Amino acid sequence: MAVLMKWLAAQSVKGMTHELFEEPGRTPFLLIEIEGTTPTEKTLFMYGHMDKQPPLLPWEDGLGPYTPVIRDDKLYGRAGADDGYAICGSVASVAALQRAGIPHGRIVITIEGCEESGSFDLPHYINMLKDRIGNVDLVVCLDAGALNYDQLWLTTSLRGVTGGVLTVKVLTEGMHSGIVGGVIPDSFRITRHILDRIENSATGEFLIKEAFCEVPEATMKLMEALNDIPDYKESFATVPGMSTEPGDNLQLGLANFWRPCLTVVGDNLPLVAKAGNVIRTETQVKLSVRLPPGVDASVVNQRLTEVLESNPPYNCTVTFEPESAASGWAAPELKPWLKASLEAGSLEAFGKTFAATGLGGSIPFMNMLGEMYPEAQFVVTGVLGPKSNAHGPNEFLHIPFGKGITCCIARVVADHYIHNKQ
Repeated sequence: MAVLMKWLAAQSVKGMTHELFEEPGRTPFLLIEIEGTTPTEKTLFMYGHMDKQPPLLPWEDGLGPYTPVIRDDKLYGRAGADDGYAICGSVASVAALQRAGIPHGRIVITIEGCEESGSFDLPHYINMLKDRIGNVDLVVCLDAGALNYDQLWLTTSLRGVTGGVLTVKVLTEGMHSGIVGGVIPDSFRITRHILDRIENSATGEFLIKEAFCEVPEATMKLMEALNDIPDYKESFATVPGMSTEPGDNLQLGLANFWRPCLTVVGDNLPLVAKAGNVIRTETQVKLSVRLPPGVDASVVNQRLTEVLESNPPYNCTVTFEPESAASGWAAPELKPWLKASLEAGSLEAFGKTFAATGLGGSIPFMNMLGEMYPEAQFVVTGVLGPKSNAHGPNEFLHIPFGKGITCCIARVVADHYIHNKQ
């Protein structure tokens, strides 16, 4: 935060004040307030975060997580795109308007310090500061992505997430597989069998009906732009010759944004180099289940427990320990003024109108903001485009695209003022 505070102090933005909150036992939180050109009843709320995932190595020669390098219009470095640019883009969009003599309304920018850990402190700070934040009618979140660098992309939905640890226990102590193999069922085989209750292992279809929802018609219409992206399937780091799931870009997008899916993200298997010929006492797998917007994650959690623990094969011991569940989010349909502003901004910055996509991952606080400000509009966008590789090696920020996004946000900020003065 010290770097951000120093940068803020050097910015010439009229009416801007900021305060850093550092409470014992909590992550830091930065609140920036910018007065409107003239007083406005409504507040434009902007969000970003400054915390980062630990770097994954190795990086390409000449690049590193903590060494900024500009190469081919890309700024390489850890978390520049996720989400270091958010504070710079937010403040820069307002500064550009002020330099051009274009009026704007009251703006509040928040930068949190624990998004990568689940935003567990964000509700505390937002509730504590809700009177200072004010009456929010537009939320701009700069922590999302794009499917190309040719236009503005809106994220109109976020999947929820749930999961937990499934344990299948068959023995009180490990035994030689030559002695008990064929007599005592292997806990890994039983685990595979139990997982077939919640996922078709041949197709990947999730089998818990409570985890599905209808896709809004307006969302389907906006997402048709996915079929205009020629290299969408090639943007994933598949091994040579491997195909994606079947379907066109729109069908794959719907599968990623609006359908549930299961991923096994961890296990207790021994390392291959140290594995012996033993029937192990138990198998543990950590499950991650992505859920569509509109699905109650707590209901799915309860259903998972019931399905996984019932009727254990061979009367073995089966337990499922669910983790905290977070439901997904879907943006309200764009109002005409905002849709027109986004179209004009994208055309001005990129020469092409904006497009919409979903995000298969989660931003937990979006549900909270939607509940806090039920009448607010949402602009969720960002600079994480193809191969920008958030959370991975060689992460970069595409500089021309970042400038274009800042231009689009400046347009929205200006039009928000006009809309509220009508």
